[in-house]
Amino acid sequence: MRNGNLRTGVATLAAVSLSAALFGTAMAAEIAPKQVVYDEGKVSESLTGVPGNVEAGEKVMITRGQGNCIACHAVTALEKTPFHGEVGPTLDGAGERWTEAELRGIVANSKMTFEESMMPSFYKVDGYIRPGNAFTGKAAKTAELPPLLTAQQIEDVVAYLLTLKE
Repeated sequence: MRNGNLRTGVATLAAVSLSAALFGTAMAAEIAPKQVVYDEGKVSESLTGVPGNVEAGEKVMITRGQGNCIACHAVTALEKTPFHGEVGPTLDGAGERWTEAELRGIVANSKMTFEESMMPSFYKVDGYIRPGNAFTGKAAKTAELPPLLTAQQIEDVVAYLLTLKE
């Protein structure tokens, strides 16, 4: 009986160690906003190590309080959603116009590619001139804000944009 308890204990310890290792690897794969490496605006490395989800990216594109990309950009594929903006360029053909690394950089922090862009920096936490609390219209309560989108939401939007071909 004692030998059985030892085996059970070893098996449990091995399972816990494996879970911790896998969990730690998954956590280590996400790149924090301040750790993103921009190379002439491009971000070559995935922010999460997990492929983006096209459907989730579409949802971020059209949802107020998330990306709400269509508030400024027209996207023919999203014509079922009303009120497309004209401030930014049309995103039709984005998947052919820009590479994955370029799109990731633009969505994360467009000012790294287009210095005069009015587009929000979706994966930035500091360095704002007049910070607000996300899309609430209220002033920030702290100097460092959470990013507007998560790393995975950035990857999801990039995955969606890559599907936009002319």
